Amino acid sequence: MNRLADATSPYLLQHADNPVDWWPWCDEAFAEAKRRDVPVLVSVGYAACHWCHVMAHESFENEQVGALMNDDFVCIKVDREERPDVDAVYMTATQAMTGQGGWPMTVFATPDGTPFFCGTYYPRPNFVRLLQSVATAWRDQREAVLRQGAAVVEAIGGAQAVGGPTAPLDAGLLDAAADQLAKEYDETNGGFGGAPKFPPHMNLLFLLRHHQRTGSERSLEIVRHTCEAMARGGIYDQLAGGFARYAVDGHWTVPHFEKMLYDNALLLRAYTQLWRLTGDRLARRVARDTARFLADELHRPGEGFASALDADTQGVEGLTYVWTPDQLVATLGEEDGRWAADLFGVTPEGTFEHGTSVLKLARDVDDADPAIRARWQGVVGRLLAARDTRPQPARDDKVVAAWNGLAITAIVEFQQVAALYASPDDEDANLLEGVVIVTDGAMRDAAEHLAKVHVVDGRLRRVSRAGVVGEPAGVLEDYGCVAEAFCAMHQLTGEGRWLELAGRLLDVALERFAAPGGGFYDTADDAERLVTRPADPTDNATPSGRSAIVAALVAYAALTGEPRYREAAEAALGTVAPIVGRHARFTGYAATAGEALLSGPYEIAVVTDDPAGDPLVAAAHRHAPPGAVVVAGRADQPGVPLLADRTMVDGRSTAYVCRGFVCDRPVTGVDDLIAQLAGR
Repeated sequence: MNRLADATSPYLLQHADNPVDWWPWCDEAFAEAKRRDVPVLVSVGYAACHWCHVMAHESFENEQVGALMNDDFVCIKVDREERPDVDAVYMTATQAMTGQGGWPMTVFATPDGTPFFCGTYYPRPNFVRLLQSVATAWRDQREAVLRQGAAVVEAIGGAQAVGGPTAPLDAGLLDAAADQLAKEYDETNGGFGGAPKFPPHMNLLFLLRHHQRTGSERSLEIVRHTCEAMARGGIYDQLAGGFARYAVDGHWTVPHFEKMLYDNALLLRAYTQLWRLTGDRLARRVARDTARFLADELHRPGEGFASALDADTQGVEGLTYVWTPDQLVATLGEEDGRWAADLFGVTPEGTFEHGTSVLKLARDVDDADPAIRARWQGVVGRLLAARDTRPQPARDDKVVAAWNGLAITAIVEFQQVAALYASPDDEDANLLEGVVIVTDGAMRDAAEHLAKVHVVDGRLRRVSRAGVVGEPAGVLEDYGCVAEAFCAMHQLTGEGRWLELAGRLLDVALERFAAPGGGFYDTADDAERLVTRPADPTDNATPSGRSAIVAALVAYAALTGEPRYREAAEAALGTVAPIVGRHARFTGYAATAGEALLSGPYEIAVVTDDPAGDPLVAAAHRHAPPGAVVVAGRADQPGVPLLADRTMVDGRSTAYVCRGFVCDRPVTGVDDLIAQLAGR
C-alpha cells in the first residue's frame, strides 16, 4: 500500500500513485522492516530535481520494478528539503562510500536505519540488478552486510564530529580565504571550478565585504566579472529574471533549468550589494528583476515563498525556455527576430538540444544607447508574452522556513538600496518603484507567515503548505535564517516585535542546538534520533546551520547590545576558522559573518521624524561597513534598543555610531556621519 497520498510534500505526492509501497519517513516503516526482517530502501530527492523524475519514470512507475522493491524491501521516500537532517546523514554516508553525492539518492539500510550501501541515480537495468544483489546479500551474507553498515556509521560519525580544534577567525584567516578564492578563480568565465558550475553567491558576499574592509580591487573585480558573466549567460532568465540552479557547462550557457528560492535569494543579496557599492547598471537591473521574479513567480499570497520551479515541463527539460531562430522570427517579425537572434545568441545549430538555444545576452545593453535599450526591452516583453503561452514548469509550493528567511533578508536589503537610487529623472524609476511595492508585500507576507504559522509553541517548524504547517521540526539553519530575517525586518520597520521574535529563536538555538567547544549541532537535543547527529560546518547550496546562526547572533547582538550573543557567535566561528583559510569555497557565509565581526559590526542609530526620507538614513545605508545594522526612528521608540536614551541634538536629526559597544560622538551632518563610517 502506497502511503504518500496524505503527504504535505509535493515531492512525495509526485510518487503517491507509484506501484511501490512507499512509506513516508516514520518509525512505523522501520518497525515494519524489522517485523519482515528485510532491509530498508531510502530514496531521497526533491520536487524540482530532473534526474529524480527520470528515475521515477524509469523505475518507480514500472510495475515489475515496483514488485521487486515491495517483495524484498520496506521503501521510504524522503523529501530532502523537508527533512534536511535525514538527507545530511545519508548524504554523508553516500559520499563516504562513493566519493560523491547527489540526488536522487538511493540508500539501503538495516531496519535500525544503519546505511550499508549507497548510491545516486541508477538506470532501470542497473537498478534491477542492484535490488536483486542487495536482497541476496541480505539473505546470504548478513554478517558482512552488518559489518559494512557499522563501518559506514563510524565513518560518518567522524565526518560530523564536533568539539575539534578552534581558532579565532581573524583578519589573517579572512585574507587567506580571499587569496585562495583569487587563486581558484576562473579568469575567463568567472566563478570557480568547471562544469557543472554553480553560482558562488556566498563567496561573492564575502568578497564584497572583504573589499569594503581592505580596499582589495582584486576581490571586487572577481565579483564584478562573475556577476556579469552569470547575468549574461543562459543560467540567468533573460526574459523574466531569476537564476537557474547551475550551468551544465563551465561558461554559464546551458542551465539545469530548475530555479530554487535559496539561490535567487542569495544572488539577490550579492547583486544588490554590488549595486550599492558601485552603482553598476547591470547589477541594478539583475537585482531588480530577480526581486521581481521572487514576488511574481514564487510568492504565495497570504503565505511565503514557494521552494522552486521544476527543471522539466511535461517531462521535457527546458521546454518552456528554449528558442530557435525561426521561432524568434515568428514571434517578432523578420527584422526584430534576426536582431534578437544576434542579441541572444540563438543560432541554427543551437546551444541546447535539437537545434534549440538558451537565451544569453551576447551584447552589452545596459550601457547602450537609449534607443537600443528601448528596443531590447520591447523585444523582451513580446518574447515573454509568447513564452507565457507555452506549457509552464511545475512549482514546488511548500514554504521552507530557512529559505524564506533568506528571501526576506535579501528583499529588505534590496529595498534599502533601491531607496538610495529613487530619482524621478531615472528612466527606470517607475519600474523600480513598482518592484519595490510588490516585493514589500511579498516580504511582509512571508515574515508574518513564518511568525504566525511556522512558530509553534516557541519552536520552529521546517515547512508548511497551503497555510498548514508540517510536522518536521526546524533545524539549525531554519533558526539562523529566520532569526536573521526577523532582525532585518526590525531594521526596516522599526517594530520591536521582530527583534523580540528573533531573540526567542536564538535562545532556543543556544539551549537546544549547542555543541561542546562552541559549535552547534544541526538538530535539537530533543529531535528524532538518527544514526548520527549531523553537525556540518561547511556552506554548500545554502548556508550551513552554523554559519546561519552566527550571522543571526551577530546582528542580534549589535541590535540589542547584549554581549553573550556576540560571544556565542565568536565561539561558533572559532570552530569553523580552521577550515576557512583552507577551504574558502565551502565557508563563504561563515567568512561573510566573520567580516561583520571584524568590522565591529557598526551599530548605526538615526533619531529622526522621517526614517524614509532623512539624508542621514540614506547615508547610513549607502556607506554602511560590512555587517552594519541600521535603525531609524523617534527617540526611545518602544522595542528598539538602539534608539533608547538617544535624542536629537539641537532639534536636528542625529546619527549615533557605535562599534563593538564603543560609541562615537553624535553627529547631525551627512559628511560627519560618512567620516565616522569610514573610520576617520
